[in-house]
Amino acid sequence: MSNLDTRPAPTVCGGRQDVTAQPVRELLAAKQVPLGESTVVRRLLPNLGRRMVGAWCFIDHYGPDDIAQEPGMQVPPHPHMGLQTVSWLHDGEVLHRDSVGSLQTVRPGELGLMTSGRAIAHSEESPREHARLLHGAQLWVALPDGDRHIAPMWEHHAELPRVTGGGGLRATVLLGELDGAASPGTTFTPLMGADIALAAGTDTRLPVRPDFEYAALTMSGESEVDGVRLAPGSLLYLGCGRTELPLRADVDSAFMLLGGEPFEEKIVMWWNFIGRSHDEISQAREDWASGSRFGEVHGYDGAPLPAPELPPVPLKPRGRTR
Repeated sequence: MSNLDTRPAPTVCGGRQDVTAQPVRELLAAKQVPLGESTVVRRLLPNLGRRMVGAWCFIDHYGPDDIAQEPGMQVPPHPHMGLQTVSWLHDGEVLHRDSVGSLQTVRPGELGLMTSGRAIAHSEESPREHARLLHGAQLWVALPDGDRHIAPMWEHHAELPRVTGGGGLRATVLLGELDGAASPGTTFTPLMGADIALAAGTDTRLPVRPDFEYAALTMSGESEVDGVRLAPGSLLYLGCGRTELPLRADVDSAFMLLGGEPFEEKIVMWWNFIGRSHDEISQAREDWASGSRFGEVHGYDGAPLPAPELPPVPLKPRGRTR
């Protein structure tokens, strides 16, 4: 998924300056962002109150939207550099195409994982014949310096490990490991992501790692995470220092738990690129505009997405400040 903001602000991330070493409960407000012709997303990271959670650096939550009479998601070919994209659906389908030749329909409960490495381009769209509802999340993971220049690749995992806890908890592990269940998805830093369903009446505790920072993104219902009741589209930052996470639900609910070891490197994120300097970002933009480096996405009915103008001041990594 692309950042379709025509004036994207540079975001400086990384370092441990704002990592909360003890448990906290910071509720972050979303920004409404249009995505294509008929989809509006709630952008939760980067946020004025929080830039990253582990290596997770970008979170969009969308839907559930009734797209029966609409084209649904229509994101033209666009570039990525220095990151991974994670596609996760509760309802609907998304057709993925990319410049390494991948063509894949991602459905609910399946992991679509794209590692951009040094450069990739892709498009995302609802198939012409699509389900009535579209509901999901798109997330980005920053790649560490030692891996950010690798060859791009696409992974699709239709079967993912599950965790069944007491009192009506069911979890699907997208990335990393949770309570002994490990995802087949490729990761480059210590992190985890899981989709957790709570049946009405659930009152339980989930084991977590004290060295990870965590956040909870409510997908549906009203989960209660560590005593905080969350409406759909809410993001609750939880900090570090926990060994278990109290969970409750009075109605059937679902949320995504995202965590990871705090990302120490200082990075610059602008539009769809993650780099380490202004010159890297500027060169990536020039390469996309000139049609070099990122390759070509075949089969999408439409023109590639043009790059916005760079801001007038140089982009500088300054660490992860709030």
